[in-house]
Amino acid sequence: MSDALLDVQNLKKYFPIKSGLLNRTVGQVKAVDGISFTIQPGETFGLVGESGSGKSTVGRTVIRLTEKTAGEVKFKGVDLYQLPNEELRKMRPKMQLIFQDPYSSLNPRVRVGDAIGEALIDHGLFPAKEVRERVLDVLNACGLSSYHIDRFPHEFSGGQRQRIGIARALVLNPDLIIADEPVSALDVSIQAQIINLFRKMQETRNLSYLFISHDLSVVEHLCNRIGVMYLGSMVETASRNELFQNPLHPYTKALLSAVPIPIPKIKRERIVLKGDIPSPANPPSGCKFHTRCPLAVAACKELVPEFREVGGNHFVACHLV
Repeated sequence: MSDALLDVQNLKKYFPIKSGLLNRTVGQVKAVDGISFTIQPGETFGLVGESGSGKSTVGRTVIRLTEKTAGEVKFKGVDLYQLPNEELRKMRPKMQLIFQDPYSSLNPRVRVGDAIGEALIDHGLFPAKEVRERVLDVLNACGLSSYHIDRFPHEFSGGQRQRIGIARALVLNPDLIIADEPVSALDVSIQAQIINLFRKMQETRNLSYLFISHDLSVVEHLCNRIGVMYLGSMVETASRNELFQNPLHPYTKALLSAVPIPIPKIKRERIVLKGDIPSPANPPSGCKFHTRCPLAVAACKELVPEFREVGGNHFVACHLV
């Protein structure tokens, strides 16, 4: 869509497999294998799937922390991969990434206030004398106190460190935040606090999120639209309500069957997938899911399913639909 904040088309990211004395490329790990999606201003797009499906690689490739193999990534209509380094650097403040492990993304020898404020100085967005005040404002918005500004990362709990990661992204006043499993390492009560913080920031700042997670119960509470990935490919996208009420792909149905039900009296069939996710270095032919799909037919083993719309902006890649 022309008015999309982020427009990703046929994105691919392959990692070479090296071997031998000459370190020759003998294969490729197809981490992301031709996915497309858009994110509108003020929207949260959830990306879900099992570990190893390529979700985190999508986030890093979109923001150009890793270079793409093929495809197109447009931010505000500008192709990020056509920008020279100097122009890309100017665009960086508007696209921020929140890492899965907040502790490993923070320098243990740098005080929190300096870690949050260094980007403001580096990009010349604030005079040095005003940076501390700006950092204090963002810390307060993220539910932290002013005295936290002079502490080191090891002095915080996991939930507090995640708030620091959010503050570091927000301080640049971005339009898009890519959140890579931001609550997976936190307990349930802290998860709720961080999710509420994401919502509050979106309402007050009109933020857009690419929210990467394997936890569908979290995605249901936060996201407007959801994309389901399997082995580097998108198998289904739909609005939140449509996906949860009318899942079409067998993989999506299996994921949803594992979501805990708050009312124990309601019975739901649990779909247990057999085997493990195949290697992205040697994906199955045809539909990548056919090796684990309980409904697979002969065509699934031979033909790659088309990712097509089935109505109401609901897309699915399955021969059975």
